[in-house]
Amino acid sequence: MSLKIYNVMSRTKEDFVPITPGRVKMYACGITVSGDAHVGHAYQSVVFDVITRYLKYKGFDVTYVRNYTDVDDNIIKNANAIGQDPMEFAEQHIVTTDAQMDALGNNRPTIMARATHCIDDIIKFIEKLISSGHAYAADTGDVYFKLSSFPEYGKLSHINIDKNEIAVRKDLEPGKQNELDFALWKSAKPGEVFWDSPWGHGRPGWHIECSAMNMKFLGDQIDIHGGGRDLIFPHHENEIAQTESVTGRPFARYWVHCGLVKINGQKMSKSLGNGILLRDMLAKYDADTIRFALLRNTYSNDIDITDSFFPDAARHIYKMYSTLCATETADNSKADTAKTQTKIAEITDAFEHAMDDNFNTAHLLATSFGWFDFMDTELRKPASNYDLRMIGAHVVKLFGVLNILQQDACKYIFDVKTAFLNSHNITAEYIQERLAERTEAKKNRDFARSDAVRDELLALGLQVRDTPHGTEWDIKF
Repeated sequence: MSLKIYNVMSRTKEDFVPITPGRVKMYACGITVSGDAHVGHAYQSVVFDVITRYLKYKGFDVTYVRNYTDVDDNIIKNANAIGQDPMEFAEQHIVTTDAQMDALGNNRPTIMARATHCIDDIIKFIEKLISSGHAYAADTGDVYFKLSSFPEYGKLSHINIDKNEIAVRKDLEPGKQNELDFALWKSAKPGEVFWDSPWGHGRPGWHIECSAMNMKFLGDQIDIHGGGRDLIFPHHENEIAQTESVTGRPFARYWVHCGLVKINGQKMSKSLGNGILLRDMLAKYDADTIRFALLRNTYSNDIDITDSFFPDAARHIYKMYSTLCATETADNSKADTAKTQTKIAEITDAFEHAMDDNFNTAHLLATSFGWFDFMDTELRKPASNYDLRMIGAHVVKLFGVLNILQQDACKYIFDVKTAFLNSHNITAEYIQERLAERTEAKKNRDFARSDAVRDELLALGLQVRDTPHGTEWDIKF
């Protein structure tokens, strides 16, 4: 099966065929650093990190550009509110966000673009639009894109401007020729940060920066352009109008958008005060748990974070690591090489089938539960006919595309157990004493006492298992 991608432009899944064989140019709109990164930013960044990793797994040479909008109205407003220089404010948030995205397990993009580092490129882009009749400079010092000059406007969002499907202001802004035109360059208000330009002191509009940075780093055409679904209109629609007005060619072959985040069924918003900051997520859960939770969703669908969202993911990750830890010392003396290779091929085929179907991580993770059930079943046998060490290692390799299960499995389990015991004021010695008491009670056929010890440990959040290798305890999720 070849890789298929859902293209928002055509609203269909299409075979992925890059412009240049073997190479992929991808741009994803990043964060406006007007505040702290939240779960929505985390979701989008994880999605495009996994897309990049899988394209590389498929053998493509990927150039992935992700941008920061580091100057806009909200950055200026929020910086002024605390008496900080807007550029220092933005820089501080970029450094913090980069560190948080690293902790989340994302690889850094090939190029991390910033609007303020590309001002000259933005000005040159605007000049091309003016000279070709697609933009005009107003007496106010602002520059606007002339929407009527691009007849295909709305082809991504499927909005028809002739049917008044775009909400506009009642009063025409000074300098605008048409209420639908949008700003490319914004004249500076008193006290605002600004750059010199042919039209006076000012700064770029939001939409133009991505068109200019795309062209600077990736050229006239790219393979994949993406971001959150809320960017389809107007941001990406405006990018298409700007870029194609300059190049005369289709901007991107594939438009990929991830869904939006809801919290317990409600849209995440500042007004509702229901946002989840990335720093708070990372303080409570490890990267494996967060990534697993987010990737259980089909990326193009909205994601609903309920109270059980992350705890349920933590339980699954713990069980997976437990299985992988056990496979590391599994008896492979009776392993059949041919059977093992067949199983590995079966797992690989299932993995690629899911990911080739529009990066379907939700289906992949659901399918992978069967792989771990298989390993658990084989581990309970005195000696398996499969080399479980090899199978476990291969599953870990495949999960590298999601950047999940890449830690030392046995150390992960040990660390989680230790943290649990410390937080509940329980010592390992106490548990061993209770297990010894239970073993003695069973030896004396005092099953009531044996069950009582088991129940006492269960009340502490610990479960007891009798195995061929002896009695073991574990955390009860």
